Amino acid sequence: MTGSWTKSLYQKLSRKKTYVEEVGVEKDKFKRVLNVVDLTALGTGSTLGLWCYVLAGTVAKSVAGPAVVLSFILAATVSSFSGVCYAEFASRVPKAGSAYVYSYVAVGEFIAFVIGWNLLLEHTIGTAAVAKAMSNYLDSLLGDPQKRFMKKNFPIHMDFLGEYPDVASFLFIMSIALVVAWGVRKSSTLNNLFTTLNLVTVCTVIVSGFYFANLSNWFIDKNDIPPGVNGGNGGFLPFGWTGMIAGAARCFYGFIGFDSIASTGEETKNPKRTIPLAIVLTLFNVTVAYSSVASVLTLMWPYYDQDPNAPLPVIYENLGMPVLKYLVTCGAVFALFTTLIGCLFPIPRILYAMSSDGLLFSFLATINEKTKTPFIASIICGVCAGLLSTIFNLEQLVDMASIGTLQSYMIVSVCVLILRYRNTNLYIRDSDGLEEYTIAMWLNVSNANVTNRETQYVSRVLITIFTFTAGIFCICVVNWDSHQGTAQLILGFIICLSIIILLVGMLMLNRIPQAIETLPFKVPFVPFVPCLSIVLNLYLMMVLNFKTWIRFSVWLVVGLLIYGFYGLKHSIEGVQEQTTKVEEGRNEQKTSN
Repeated sequence: MTGSWTKSLYQKLSRKKTYVEEVGVEKDKFKRVLNVVDLTALGTGSTLGLWCYVLAGTVAKSVAGPAVVLSFILAATVSSFSGVCYAEFASRVPKAGSAYVYSYVAVGEFIAFVIGWNLLLEHTIGTAAVAKAMSNYLDSLLGDPQKRFMKKNFPIHMDFLGEYPDVASFLFIMSIALVVAWGVRKSSTLNNLFTTLNLVTVCTVIVSGFYFANLSNWFIDKNDIPPGVNGGNGGFLPFGWTGMIAGAARCFYGFIGFDSIASTGEETKNPKRTIPLAIVLTLFNVTVAYSSVASVLTLMWPYYDQDPNAPLPVIYENLGMPVLKYLVTCGAVFALFTTLIGCLFPIPRILYAMSSDGLLFSFLATINEKTKTPFIASIICGVCAGLLSTIFNLEQLVDMASIGTLQSYMIVSVCVLILRYRNTNLYIRDSDGLEEYTIAMWLNVSNANVTNRETQYVSRVLITIFTFTAGIFCICVVNWDSHQGTAQLILGFIICLSIIILLVGMLMLNRIPQAIETLPFKVPFVPFVPCLSIVLNLYLMMVLNFKTWIRFSVWLVVGLLIYGFYGLKHSIEGVQEQTTKVEEGRNEQKTSN
């Protein structure tokens, strides 16, 4: 009895969504108005945004020095692994919902809910953090009027909350939420305008930066660094290659945001071609912008003297260029608006997808007849993000901004591997019996070039082993420096053993035949690119602090309760399965009679 119940529960948790092209009236519930330019602007605006004006100076000052340029390039390379995986999924399943739908189709319902729930956390916290940053930035420029008034009249005396209610950030979010709820074309047009102004500002910074550039700032001698300043050893790599890599880990978060493109599948013209192209163009544009700004930033002014909070305005003030200072300040405000739109835009789409599948409450799937958008979901998302930005401080929000993203990136990479090695040949009869999984089968000694049930089974076991080993490898690498003596030797042995298993696993996967499919876009160099993406995303997750994992766990428990008490019962896939079983039972009864 227990075994039957467990098997039934497993079947419910692992049931997959069958994607079918919608036709007729249902196909046009959303307006398909977005093109390559719109999506590239959305991705560029949400990815570039605030970090272009802050991140380079912060990393250059005490982490990487002038080598921050290489840090951005390395971070872009890491991001591109996840980007191409997203692009392939977008070409397979052009529906709203981002990685949620992709994992629902490839892995199963339970994993899909977890990913969708985490994406909601990522974008909601991201929206709140950007609004908080915008409020702090503008309040500082005006002399902190809101901060002084609120701290005097409405202080908050709780360590786990902010110092005062940030009303301005709430108003920023609600104004953008109304724009997003108003209509996709309106919000896209506004985003295009802000992104254009942001890019004009970035181009101005780059041109003026090269005019004021001094190549000697890339090769400062250690003896020329002022006493008491943490300038490392000077030169282009003052903190060594380890500093450059550590800088890349920080710079990686500046590339988070391109996945918002993948959530617009039902509002995009020709999504199977448009979405992958927009993702590739976004990553290219952002990489060029970040690297160029980082170059001129460290060429105009010594890296050790950068202002970590507002590097560009301070540099222009030091150079006696007040006009450029205020121009850059305006550009930062435009960047904040584009980032805000990019963060808020996907949330109602993900809610719509999950509620349409019955995993969340049905009223969230309501599409407004006039705006052709999930209006109620958009307003609810705005209120939730606004309340978070009002009561929490920026540091607390930023701590939670990346863990959901990194996990979804990792799952998407796993899904790419699963789909690439699935059995698509339905005309070959597979015999039963685990005794057929011999060493020759695992190593594909026969050089089989067509997928079947055996090759699918072998690939999934190898993917599971690879992912589990990658997790152990990343945990050991992150904790290696904090241990000494015997413990460090044990960790070193586990790291070496893990590397061997990871390499052997990739080589064995490379020997297995892949499914023959015609797709508008496919990830190159499979299985190596998705495998590297899994390792790198897991590593960045393990670097996050313990408090972030605690908050993440609390959010996850709340989601699991919703899924357990509501989603399992109301799942559309589950209802369809029950209906099919009832009909089959009736047909069998009629046949027996």
